[in-house]
Amino acid sequence: MLDKTIKYLGNFTAVILALLVLLIVYDASARYLFSEGSTALQELEWHLFDVVILFGIAYTMREDAHVRVDIFYASFSPKTKAIINMASALFFVLPVSLLIIYIGIDFVALSFAQNEASSDPGGLEYRFIVKSLLPLAFIFLSLQALKSIKTNLDIWKAS
Repeated sequence: MLDKTIKYLGNFTAVILALLVLLIVYDASARYLFSEGSTALQELEWHLFDVVILFGIAYTMREDAHVRVDIFYASFSPKTKAIINMASALFFVLPVSLLIIYIGIDFVALSFAQNEASSDPGGLEYRFIVKSLLPLAFIFLSLQALKSIKTNLDIWKAS
């Protein structure tokens, strides 16, 4: 179930990224060719970028495509790689994710309570919706980190 959900998030993120590229091309063309700009479009770009980054994190971990020092990692044995992956998930990804979830819930609750919107004229309303993605994305990342720990534990035992 988690694999399907994270895969769906990755596919959703890819679609949002394509839309973001089209939106940026349109916005830049309108601004530089026709001297037309829109605060709402620029804010929408930021919001879509937030979706791409936040939902892409768990998918990247699922695909084992996150950034690491591959010059060293590539030469390690599967058992050593599994230990590194488990340690990084357990001592870095999970604590940071849980902290962001804990802090993010109050952050989102305040935003909802204030019915937060853009302070710029012509900006987007409902900023609290995109802010709610913060704890949600890190919930997905935490779940994926737990699954990664289990997978790497199995690799370590088999090696």
